[in-house]
Amino acid sequence: MDVLEAIFTRRSIRKFTGEPLSQEELETVLKAGFSAPSAHNMQPWHFVVIKDADKLEHIAEKHPYGKMAPQAGCAVIVCGDSEKQTAEGFLVADCSAAMQNMLLAAHGIGLGAVWCGIYPQEDLMQLMIETAKLPKGIIPVGMMVIGRKAQERSQQDRYDSAKVHFGQW
Repeated sequence: MDVLEAIFTRRSIRKFTGEPLSQEELETVLKAGFSAPSAHNMQPWHFVVIKDADKLEHIAEKHPYGKMAPQAGCAVIVCGDSEKQTAEGFLVADCSAAMQNMLLAAHGIGLGAVWCGIYPQEDLMQLMIETAKLPKGIIPVGMMVIGRKAQERSQQDRYDSAKVHFGQW
């Protein structure tokens, strides 16, 4: 899939078939995350892949926007190492760039995915710290639920020229 086509046609998918992903598909998505840009090339990200049905159910029960995780069969918690990238704003931006790459890669190979926010909500961060047994200094930034699509969503043109400013506001 052409990169611009992927950007313009990617949509959040929240309904899944439950059919598992192949290891190759998962690795393709993860490699896309590792290919993201990062401030000072620190690459502070870590990816925790959750496939365990009990953990996915637990996440679905506690995360208000993660209800679809068990049906997808896979979630990836994108985390940042605060010792590697000490500027928290850069850490969040870096992990967000990795997440966007992963969402586009999933779409590009025909999978569905949705970004479920975690950071900076303390209760959701604590949920992921406990569920994934994250060590001290590892900050959960976002969760990507990924699987085989059970729905298609149409492309939307979101360009808004009123929000474009040239030279100054």
